[in-house]
Amino acid sequence: MTMPDLVLRDIHQPATPPWWPPAAGWWWLGAALLAVCLALLGWRLLRAWRRRRWRRLFDDEVAQAGDAAARLAAMSSLLRRAARRSSADADRLQGEDWLSFLDSGLPGAPFTEGPGRVLRDGAFRPSVEELEADAAYPFARTRFLALMERRR
Repeated sequence: MTMPDLVLRDIHQPATPPWWPPAAGWWWLGAALLAVCLALLGWRLLRAWRRRRWRRLFDDEVAQAGDAAARLAAMSSLLRRAARRSSADADRLQGEDWLSFLDSGLPGAPFTEGPGRVLRDGAFRPSVEELEADAAYPFARTRFLALMERRR
């Protein structure tokens, strides 16, 4: 038996797949990354919108109050309402305990030793200087925003 002469040829590799369009898994990965980025962007925009709304609420309530004592009362009321977000009984604190609560988590002591001390009894005084109320305003506003951002 004789074998016919076989013609053997080299093995040919198939052509490499093109880079476009990508496989389905890459599309899913891209869609998931896009969804995560959009969710983070939406979350940050929502936080910024809430912060602007809280800032506007504080500014409007304090601006509607007439004299310095009324502005201090408005600041104190807003701070007490915001304090409920971090602790259920924080709005019932009195005197030095209330000022210490307001100072917690802040650098320095703007409420127990600084210009925010007027919030302790300024709303109940017969007369309060405008400068005292104006000096307490930025500290009260900053603390209000910090308390509103807290979660229980």
